[in-house]
Amino acid sequence: MTYPLTRRTGLALAFALVAGTVLPAHADTLADVKAAGVLKVGIFEDFPPFASLNAAMKIEGYDTEVADKLATALGVKVELVGITGQNRIPFLTEGKVDLLLSIGYSDERAQVVDYTDAYAPYYIAVMGPKDIDVKDAAGLSGKSIAVNRGTLEDTEVTKVAPADADIQRFSDYSGVISAFLSGQVQLMVVGNDVGATILAQNPAIEPVEKFLLLTSPSQMAVKKGEAPLQKAINDALIAMKASGELNDLAVKWLKQPLVAGF
Repeated sequence: MTYPLTRRTGLALAFALVAGTVLPAHADTLADVKAAGVLKVGIFEDFPPFASLNAAMKIEGYDTEVADKLATALGVKVELVGITGQNRIPFLTEGKVDLLLSIGYSDERAQVVDYTDAYAPYYIAVMGPKDIDVKDAAGLSGKSIAVNRGTLEDTEVTKVAPADADIQRFSDYSGVISAFLSGQVQLMVVGNDVGATILAQNPAIEPVEKFLLLTSPSQMAVKKGEAPLQKAINDALIAMKASGELNDLAVKWLKQPLVAGF
């Protein structure tokens, strides 16, 4: 038996057909990654010790080795994709990469990406020679301090430094490092990434961390709503922490072990 097609049912059918046309099933990036056999990972290519060119002109660093291990955990190969601070979110949302590394949390970014668990420590510290006794902000009194102008490091040390601290601002990290290594300033304020690079390149100087100004661990990001991939990455990180692999990479590249409970 057939029934007449009323105006209401006709409109409903038409709507359903249109909806089915313009609203396809939600993509599953994890399934796509496994089908393609490749995990596309966005990294900064000039961000030592997380990633930079070595003497053989090959990208290496903490991020590259973490990416390798994540791909292995997923049973695929890794493809490293160079990103910048400006294009990294569009690269992720447009599918040019499946995963972003070295991304700090912000409420604005959380509107368009989903974060994984932390995978690398990131903090800002006051560094100086062993023989200078500085344990807290009060100890900065009368000290000369190098900082990269306009950065979070600049903001944080300016908040806490006594009025008689001599904060010398430079236009880039090279200026900060040069001023410190040459003795132009007594202390410098940098992130642990820059600090690790200095330690690796100048072992004889042995600058030490005096105290922390800010702690904000680095995370990874997947496209919004990609819960299966997010969970798979978190599971891999949990396994890497449990096995000690992530700690080994921290010692190798960041020059210190992960803190307990990281």
